[in-house]
Formats: sequence, structure tokens, C-alpha cells
Amino acid sequence: MPVTKEVLDEIALSQAEYEMIVERLDREPNPVELGMFGALWSEHCGYKHSRPLLRFFPSSSPRVLSQSGAENAGAVDIGDGLAVVFKVESHNHPSAVEPLQGAATGVGGIVRDILAMGARPIALLNSLRFGPLDSPHNRHLFRRVVEGISWYGNCIGVPDVAGEIYFDESYSHNPLVNAMCVGLVATDKLASAAAGRVGSVLLLVGAETGRDGIHGASGLASRTFEEEQELRPTVQVGNPFLEKVLIESCLEALETGCVSGLQDLGAAGLTSAAIESAYRGGRGLILDISQVHRREPGMSGYEVMLSESQERMLLVTAPEHVERVQQVFRKWDVPCREIGQVIQEPRAHVLEGDRPVAQLPIKHLTEAPRYRLNGQQSLEQRDRQRLVLDEIPLPRSSVADTLLRMLAAPNVASRRSVYRRYDHQVQTNTVAGPGSDAAVLRIKGTGKAIALSIDGNGRFCYLDPYRGGQIVVAEVCRNLSSTGAEPLALTDCLNFGNPERPEIYYQLEWSIRGMARACRVLGVPVVSGNVSLYNESQGQAIYPTPVVGGLGLLEDVTRHAKSSFPEEGLDVYLVGQRNLRPRASDLAGSEFLQAIHGLVAGRPAINLALERRVQALCRKAIAQGIVASAHDCSDGGLAVALAECTFAEGIGFRGVGSLSRLMARWDCSLFGERQSRIVVSLCPESVSGIAANGNGTGRSFAGAWQDGRLPVPPGIIRGPGSLRNCRCLERCAGTGARGLRKQPGETNPTTLLEFRGDHVVAPLSFENAA
Repeated sequence: MPVTKEVLDEIALSQAEYEMIVERLDREPNPVELGMFGALWSEHCGYKHSRPLLRFFPSSSPRVLSQSGAENAGAVDIGDGLAVVFKVESHNHPSAVEPLQGAATGVGGIVRDILAMGARPIALLNSLRFGPLDSPHNRHLFRRVVEGISWYGNCIGVPDVAGEIYFDESYSHNPLVNAMCVGLVATDKLASAAAGRVGSVLLLVGAETGRDGIHGASGLASRTFEEEQELRPTVQVGNPFLEKVLIESCLEALETGCVSGLQDLGAAGLTSAAIESAYRGGRGLILDISQVHRREPGMSGYEVMLSESQERMLLVTAPEHVERVQQVFRKWDVPCREIGQVIQEPRAHVLEGDRPVAQLPIKHLTEAPRYRLNGQQSLEQRDRQRLVLDEIPLPRSSVADTLLRMLAAPNVASRRSVYRRYDHQVQTNTVAGPGSDAAVLRIKGTGKAIALSIDGNGRFCYLDPYRGGQIVVAEVCRNLSSTGAEPLALTDCLNFGNPERPEIYYQLEWSIRGMARACRVLGVPVVSGNVSLYNESQGQAIYPTPVVGGLGLLEDVTRHAKSSFPEEGLDVYLVGQRNLRPRASDLAGSEFLQAIHGLVAGRPAINLALERRVQALCRKAIAQGIVASAHDCSDGGLAVALAECTFAEGIGFRGVGSLSRLMARWDCSLFGERQSRIVVSLCPESVSGIAANGNGTGRSFAGAWQDGRLPVPPGIIRGPGSLRNCRCLERCAGTGARGLRKQPGETNPTTLLEFRGDHVVAPLSFENAA
């Protein structure tokens, strides 16, 4: 008897897909089988619309130890017999329905992906996007998501070391919650998820199985939704304390040498874990779900197979090792039950005692249909790309007031109030944490460190998906290079709307093409990732938002650069730009254009060859001890970047380059977001060193570069500044204030940032900023 449209909608299958299933099986599936198909053919598990496009990404290098998509995460060799395992995943739809649990279980799920590779989780990162905070609903989502991330991460003892937060109207009903985890493992102890040996036993360990999360991550990610209340039961419920014990017990079980396979139970629960494990090993399996330990009585086979209850892992071990493995979990008081075995025939036999529940070929479940559509650029997007600089009026306010307004903009303001809730020092490896361009973590027992960053810019991809995709890859690598680290590999999370709409598929395809192009030019592979589609409601899609996480390597942990000016008396250079002549593309998609003029327009630009040279120069100069600090020049432009450099140490800055000829468009020169630029500070005697290394990169400050000669001096860090006032300015930016007043007891205002040329442009002091 054919199923109804309502049933298919519930499991996110189309009528055509149902007919395809019937044709493959040569019969109609029973309800459990249909649910299994719905889960594994979902966008989250099956990548129906994205897999043909993911092939554009380069995925290999001499350091890459895992094939992209073949395991739970990517693994990269960092030398000394060690590998770093990392991946980013989305939990957007569950977080929109129940933000605290959605965000918390997103953290738990990505941690278990890393654990499934045999690695100890050593760091968390996150990328978050919400609608404007003047909406009570958006404030609720924002607060509860942050609470969920901090609660879960702090409880499991994994430091949250970096992240980003953006606000835009397009995310009002569809927040983005992307979580990244990084782990460390000996290269000879990398675990696999494959169930390869016939006769091996399947052990289910961890939490009891309940009714929470059925068609949660898998089903929600394959459809849009309007009524979140009715979807609340599809969101999983987390227990971070059990997760912590699960991490330790699984790592100890792996140390015994008795575990041949390890797989997380995430989206689609036991169905996905068991079927994918068998598929990777080229085998089949027999499951007896009557042996699954349950939280609630009366659960059906459908509920057991598709529950997404958290804190569960599937282990594969030889029959003679079952008792040894179970001893480990008894020690930790973690439930461990034998639920099945691996067989030669590539089929899934699901039983409940002696009663058959499902009988399906593995191949049919894992080979979801592939859709390669014809995307089309919308006329509206073409219109948005038009931006004429002469039609954008200069702000009526002064440069100083404009800078304060920019520092108070939601997408520029300090995130201190958020990241102070995250424990970023647990495990005692964090050398540079939140607030830096990239986090830096030492690798104990070596002199090395890794750098970690995560970034995205939906506004750029909204205006031009191809160039926007290039820019997000370039910025992540630039953040890593700004610490001195060599970028090794990337992981991505592709957040888009409904791909069945031609304009959305166009955004998806050309963003991926742009990212792939940048990866090849910069020499970094994509080793893992996730795709989250159907991020829209009421016909309104989010900005196309590819989020990229990056891994870099520092051979010498002592040779890393801070993002902030470390001391007074240093010279400051802008690497990557010879002059500050205005270009319309500098304002395209910029925070300035949106915050000051309320416009999202233009076509951003990037020169990838220049990007590669700038990053190489920065890394080389840091390694040689020439550069004392380096800060990526991005959101808010040069003026904001310089202001951010003053926050940490309370040191002021005064630019002394010639600006007078460029100030007709100071908005573009100071707040434009031209790519491939890094603000560096160095001792005056080191100027010749960066000059010798930097042929072809462009080095200037405030337009002082002329005829190929180094500007002398390009800028000087002046001090001592007021630590109290610098912190006050950062607090002001974080709370959205528009000005500062002199602190009681201070007799002289402290100049934090001052531009001087032939004319005084904008001295920013606490006396005139109020």
C-alpha cells in the first residue's frame, strides 16, 4: 500500500524518491525500512544536492592521512609521530528549535566524531550567526546558544579557544550554529569506523536510548520549517558529564588494542552508525535491537533505530576480546551491550529477538540519489553588484566619531562578554586564545604548536558567491599566517538555503568553486566538512554562508606573533597594499557600508596571487623574529584593525604617513575591506629585514609608500597609553555605546589612535570622543 504524502514529508522524502526505493527493493518498504531510508537519504547524511559539487575541493597533500569523507574527520600529520584530527559540523536546525540543547548537543556530536578517530579532543571552536539583537526572539536564541556551548564544553573539559559571531536579518529565523573540534592522536593509533572482519561483535556503549531526537539532525536538515513548537521533540538532549566519562572510557578501550572500529551515534542514530560502519568495511551486519539498553519502556523498533539520543558510541571488536573491552566500561560505569555482529553478505538484518524488523541491502541505503541542478544567478544579485563610489556620500560625522560607531557595530564589537564564559585554559595548552586572529595551542612534549581559526562571510557570498568563496578561504589562512603558522588543511561547513531553487543552487555551486580555487592557489586541502541546506523559512533564505575552519603548524611555539601591539616604540606597517587610494570594491559588502549607510551592495575583489605572497612574507618575517605583532585587516577595515591592536596592552597609536591626498574618500581608505592586508609592528632596526623579504607584496602605511621606497617612519606606536581606557573602549564597543568620557582622576586624555598627514585628520582621544 503506497504511503501518504504526509508520511513522506515527515521523513523528508519525495514521492519520486519513494518510488526509487520501491524499484530498488522490488517491493514496498515496511515503516522501519522507510524510516532508515529517510534518515540515510537526508541531506545531512546523504549529501544529495552537494556531493557532486564537493569533488571540486582538493583533498590530498603529503600530510593528509585520511581520505575526505571516508572517516568521521580529517587527519593531518604534524610530525613527531602525531596527527591532528579536526572537523566542523552544523547544528543549525536543532538550535533554531531548542537553542540550548541544540547548541550543546552540537558540541557533543562533533567531539564524538573526533573521538571516533581515536583522538583526544583538545580544542573547540564555534561560528555563530543570529538575527539583530533588538528582537526578543533573537536575543533568546543568542543567549541560550551561548549558554549551551559554554555549559557542554566546560563540563567535558575541552577548551573553547576561538570563534566568531555575526548578526544579520537573514539569520533571524535560521540561526547558524557551527561547531568545530580538534583532537590529537599518535599517527599509529588512528582509529577507523570500518567494520571489516567477519564475525566481529558490535558493542553499543554509553547512554540509554530514548525517544529524543528521532529524525532530528537528519530530518530537520532536509526541510524548512515554520512551527518550532511541534518540532521540539526532534531535538536531542545532552549529558556532558556522561560524555566526559565516555571519552575517557573509549580512549582506554582503544589503548587495549582490542577495538578494531569506533563510530559515533549522531544523526540517524543507530541506523547511520551501524550501516556506515558496515559500508566502510565492505560488509553486512545483524543487529538485535532487543539488546539495546533503553531509557523508556515500550519503544518500537522504528524509535530504537532512529533515536538520536546522545553520548553513545558503537564499537567493533573480535569475539575473544569482548570481555576485555566490557571490563573497561564496567570500570567507568558506562553501559556496554552486545547488539550484533559483522557478516560477509552486504545486507542489514535488523531483528528484535527472533522477529525480523528490517532486511535491506547496505548499498541501497548508502547510495542516496544525486541531484546536479542548473543554478542561475538572479537578476537581483546582478543589481546588487552595482556600486558607484561617487554615489555613496561621506558620513557627516568626523573620522573619530565614525570609528567609535564602527567599533560599536554588532559585527565589530568586542566578544569578550561571550568568550569569557568559555574555559579556554583547561588542559593548559592554550598559548593564544579568544580575541586573537587565531588560537595557538602548544603540543606538549615537542617544541611545536598548532594554530586554529574559523571564519565565514555570508555578505560577500551573497554579493558574489565565487569571489566570496575565495575570500573566506583566504581569510582563514591569513589568520593562521598572522600568528606565523603555515596553513596545513581546512574543514568546511556549507550553510545555504533550499538548493531546489535555481538561485540558491547557483550560490552553492559557485561558492564551492571559489573556495576550491583559493585552496589550490594557497596550497591547502579540504579534509573534512559538513553541508547544511534548507536554511530558510517563510520563503526567506539565509545569506549563503560557507564557514571554514583552518589548521596551521608552528615549528617553534616561541616564534608566534600576537595580534595586538606588544610595546611602545615599534613601527607599524600595512603589508599588502602600496597606497590607500579608494576603490569601490573596497566598500563592497563591507561592515561600514551596512552599518553607516544600511547598504549591502558591490562586488568584492581579491587577488589570490598577492594573497599568497603576503601570507608567505608574514610567516617568514615572524619566523625570523622581525615582526612583533600581526593582525589581519578585515571587518571594519584599517581603522578598526589598528584600534583592535591597541586593546590588549593599553598602548596608543599615532600614524604619521601622508594622508592628505587620499582623504577625499577617507571612508573607503580607512574603513574599506580590501583583502590580503596584514597590520604588522616591528622594531625600527628590523625595517630592512621586511623590505628584503617583501618584494611584490606592497608595504605601506596610510599611503606613504611612493615610487617603491619604504616610508620612514610609516607609523609609530606611542605610549604609555591607559590600560583602563583601552579596556573601557573595548567595553564600550561591546555594549554598543557611542562615546567615551575621561575617567575620574585622569588629568590628561590618552590618544589611542591618531592619523596625521599634511592635515590633522582624526585624533581620537577620550576628551573629544565623548
